[in-house]
Amino acid sequence: MNLVIISFVTSLLLFVLIGVLSTIKRKSTTDDYLLADRSVAPWLAALSAVATNNSGFMFIGQIAFAYGYGIQSIWIMVGWILGDFIAWQYIHPRVREQSELCGATTVPSLIATHKKGETDRPVAVLAGILTFAFLGVYAAAQLKAGSTALETIFHWHPNTGAIIGAIIVVVYCFSGGIRASIWTDAAQSIVMILAMGILLVAAARVVGSPTALWENLRLQDPTLVQWIPDNLMFGFGLYLLGWVFAGFGAVGQPHILVRFMAIRSVKDIRQARWVYFLWFIPFFLASIAVGLYARGYIPDITELPIAAGRTSGKAAELAMPVLALSLLPDILVGVVLAGLFAATMSTADSQILVCSGTIGNDINPRWRNSYLITKLATLGVTALALLIALIDDKMVFTLVLIAWSALGAGLGPVLVLRLFKIKTTSTVTILMMLCGVAAVIGWHNSDYSGSLFKILPGMAASFLVWLLSIPLTPSESSEVQLNSEPD
Repeated sequence: MNLVIISFVTSLLLFVLIGVLSTIKRKSTTDDYLLADRSVAPWLAALSAVATNNSGFMFIGQIAFAYGYGIQSIWIMVGWILGDFIAWQYIHPRVREQSELCGATTVPSLIATHKKGETDRPVAVLAGILTFAFLGVYAAAQLKAGSTALETIFHWHPNTGAIIGAIIVVVYCFSGGIRASIWTDAAQSIVMILAMGILLVAAARVVGSPTALWENLRLQDPTLVQWIPDNLMFGFGLYLLGWVFAGFGAVGQPHILVRFMAIRSVKDIRQARWVYFLWFIPFFLASIAVGLYARGYIPDITELPIAAGRTSGKAAELAMPVLALSLLPDILVGVVLAGLFAATMSTADSQILVCSGTIGNDINPRWRNSYLITKLATLGVTALALLIALIDDKMVFTLVLIAWSALGAGLGPVLVLRLFKIKTTSTVTILMMLCGVAAVIGWHNSDYSGSLFKILPGMAASFLVWLLSIPLTPSESSEVQLNSEPD
């Protein structure tokens, strides 16, 4: 066990060192702290975006979902990647172009700032509050995911990992702001995919080939090898479309969009896109495979002493660390654990930085150029995320999907209209955001949640508000051009 701790701590210290080294390019300005002076290389932006996107959701939540539901989890990947690709093709280049044109350093300010530099304050404040609230929950889910792993392997108190993660996030952020986050993300993304690969090789040696795994799962429960989920109230087509909207929901995720605002130029988005998907697709497949192999090796994780008192869903979130501890030598357990912990930190630091910028730029613009206030906001947001992580007992998978959906439906549709220069009034924009979030929360608590992913009705409600408002909106909107790159 000592070797596990040494390996784990060494890997974490290397990540922290990379973040600290970013100080060599640091400038004591809010623009540099939040956007790295829009000078990030495309490959760095891509690796950072994919590490931030995957996070504890993939290492803990997605693996747990595959463990519990089997091969049908593949449809999450298919839909998610398709929706994500559409966002890369049509939205992200415009985010880079128009954020620079209007001088926006946050997504709420991009939504609220229009031509001639005019800012719609009520829209900016509401978008900032939504960003602060749901990214705080999202960051808490990442701290909780890291804590779950450390509890499993080291038998530490459940809160220990969250506290360690919060400290590391503050070190990253204070070292170099978003630049430190992006630099460490790039290193973390490499460790993350190596960790998945190591674990898959070890699991395949014990459980056997994919064919053997398939038979293993079939004998456990035939539904584990059933491609289409049962009891879908709206049919498979809408079920899959829900996951497409989940991937497209990246258009409402400020912690991801900020990477495209920080990239060197609009043209670099194309190169970044290739790097992103060449990494994302294999990693997504690997997370599903790890979940399936974990189920093959540990048919009932609830029977393990460490899972005592947990529901089946929360016990499944232990699948990856338990598999690593069972199959790998100590030094590799430390590397895999570092990969998991790195994944959670790569998302949490980005989300906390975005919330910090939102406080100064959108909620209270008097602090817009205050570097000190922005850094103090980082401390405050980290403390809030840590508090949520310590007191909330929901599953990581559930927390992430609620926050992702609320942001995607609350900010995504209004951002799309803004990027395609479709005019709406302040009242309509506010109603779109509120209705999108309300629909997500309502759908999540309904009996239909398992048959249709909540972001689809959320986005549909938001766009419906806009459609109903068209007869009442002055006809000054510009012509919409659906070319893949902005003019």
